[in-house]
Amino acid sequence: MDTTTPAQGGARSRNRRGQGERLREEIVAAALRLLDELADDQALSLRAVAREIGIAATSVYIHFADRDALVFAAMERCHSDLINAIDQAEGASDGPVAKLRARVLLQGQWAYQHAGLYKVLHESTLNQRMEMPFKKVLGERTATAIQRCMDAGLAPAGDVATVALDLRAAVHGAVSMRLNQPDLVLPPLEEQVDRFLTKLVGVSL
Repeated sequence: MDTTTPAQGGARSRNRRGQGERLREEIVAAALRLLDELADDQALSLRAVAREIGIAATSVYIHFADRDALVFAAMERCHSDLINAIDQAEGASDGPVAKLRARVLLQGQWAYQHAGLYKVLHESTLNQRMEMPFKKVLGERTATAIQRCMDAGLAPAGDVATVALDLRAAVHGAVSMRLNQPDLVLPPLEEQVDRFLTKLVGVSL
């Protein structure tokens, strides 16, 4: 996912009629860049987003009623881009177990690359105050990947929803510890992910 596109310098040329959706996309992209830097939804301001792309603050309000609305849209885009990246990693792997491992590992790697966005997506005040239904997709696809392992006889049959929840909780905990306690000595994330897959899902690697 591209959240590192540099801001355009100077004043921004005005969009032609019918290009309002393009401006909305630019506003969301700018919000993603700033949120990745700030790692805090409360620190984001619509004026800062407007400055990032060289438009008037009033232009942001045309598309988003308030900061919460913009952060929600940014998190929805962030999650969609993450899902696409995970699906691509899964698609490049062979076999149910390798696909599951690629899926889980990329989630952790993405968190390192976008630590700020990860915190906003999972630990922000907006996440605590507002339901984000799009986040269910990640859990559902993880469960589907685990079910494929079970169906192929590569993992013990069981309650796939419970196994998927345990796996996600373990990975989330491992990632959060690395981001929030950077001085803590931990094994490589790949090693932990492999242990999670072996102990929680029951696959052989």
